[in-house]
Amino acid sequence: MATVLKTQDLQAGYLLLTPYGERAILAVNGVNIEIFHEEIYGIAGESGSGKTTLLKTLFGEVEVPLRVLGGKVYYSFGNEFVDALLLKEEEKRRIRWRYISYIPQGSMSVFNPVKRIHSTFLDFLKSHVEGKVQEELFELVKKHVSALGLPTKVLSAYPHQLSGGMKQRLAIALATILNPKVILADEPTTALDVVAQRAAIQLLKDIQREYRNTIVIVTHDMGIHAHMTHRLAIMYAGRIVEEGPTSVILDQPLHPYTQYLIGSLPTIGDKTFRDSVPGAPPSFLDLPPGCAFHPRCPQVFSVCKTQTPELVNVDERRKAACWLWMERG
Repeated sequence: MATVLKTQDLQAGYLLLTPYGERAILAVNGVNIEIFHEEIYGIAGESGSGKTTLLKTLFGEVEVPLRVLGGKVYYSFGNEFVDALLLKEEEKRRIRWRYISYIPQGSMSVFNPVKRIHSTFLDFLKSHVEGKVQEELFELVKKHVSALGLPTKVLSAYPHQLSGGMKQRLAIALATILNPKVILADEPTTALDVVAQRAAIQLLKDIQREYRNTIVIVTHDMGIHAHMTHRLAIMYAGRIVEEGPTSVILDQPLHPYTQYLIGSLPTIGDKTFRDSVPGAPPSFLDLPPGCAFHPRCPQVFSVCKTQTPELVNVDERRKAACWLWMERG
């Protein structure tokens, strides 16, 4: 399978000013992932695990106080890989929204409250498409919205006249109107009811199937990953602790953290008590030594408290970063 996006020992975080000088807070710490053409790749984990920071860095949206502190982010152009973090602003502008697009968390707020929806679409296209007059651009907008199964009449509405679910689907339409090769979606169903969530997720799946692009979706909702993603990465305290085919991870999770995440999911008809992950995620300001999960892990070894496990291959498709597996292996 062709690789469209990959990272190499990626480190990103935030620089804080203290009385003793600058201090780097790593929210993404040594991440190595490889994402393939036409797949839907999921990233899961509790709030505060570094998922959004990772997605912003993959997009190259690195603004103060966020900083890339090490590593590479590679985009694939034919047989050539380009480090996205070294691109100049003009180069980034040329490839954004065409090669890679970003649906931010809370993307319903992307629309100007005093402008009709079509004005936002037209303003966006005018800055990225050359050689077309406004009437041609408007036809392009209507064709795209209609192709996604959305009523074109919503283009004449103001944002406050639309439901949250419709605004979310229009935000997805806006991010995909130039048919990007890679779509990064950060919690695209946040604050939506179950019906609107299903509509937004189905829209993303339809886009991926129709345009044969790649989607990287961040959400803490394991049900969405089960319904949508092909491969899944579990993130904890800035690191990937498990990665593999979604169906395999959901059926046989290796890492104790993943086991808790999946074990806490409700099942229709099952009224037995389910344990959630004990304790709370650690602060990036004061991560525990060794494996960051060890204070919450019921199967902790002495080595877990002093040495950080690497993400290693368990088999041809699975990876895990856990001393429990390494001890038993």
